[in-house]
Amino acid sequence: MDHYIFKSDRLGFRNWTEEDKSKMGMINSDPKVMEHFPSIPTQKQTYEFIDRMRDQFSKNGFCYFAVDKLENNEFIGFIGIAEQTFESDFTPCVDIGWRLAQAEWGKGFATEGAKKCLEFGFNEMGLEKIKSICPEINTRSEKVMKKIGMKKSKSFNHPLLFEYKELEKCVLYEIER
Repeated sequence: MDHYIFKSDRLGFRNWTEEDKSKMGMINSDPKVMEHFPSIPTQKQTYEFIDRMRDQFSKNGFCYFAVDKLENNEFIGFIGIAEQTFESDFTPCVDIGWRLAQAEWGKGFATEGAKKCLEFGFNEMGLEKIKSICPEINTRSEKVMKKIGMKKSKSFNHPLLFEYKELEKCVLYEIER
């Protein structure tokens, strides 16, 4: 039985399992992976994030999906779309995001997976617009946003990052169906 909600050429997208919690914890504990975030999440915060994603999936039919490499069914992180509700002039919105194990960087997985998630969001979920947000200094993520056809909408000061001056200035990208 195939447990993937959908697949790209090399990746399988699925809901989260209990086994993913420790693996995502390992990815989240890598300082390089979390370089553009205020802090490294605790194990408890990682588990709470996964529980939130499972809740969003139950409610909406989408979330930041757990992602496996199809060649070996190895969990490598997440790529997907999720609700963002922090206080701003463009929320609530649906945001596309990704976080992959550092060993999987530079292989095109984020771009491949994000393109497939856009297709899923527009064609299967009927979304009209998807946004993406990252700190201006996160040029790797911004590059993925451009590669998947998103356009820069604006720069803004992220209300949840005001205590972190190097991260506060963020870019907002968007794409329409």
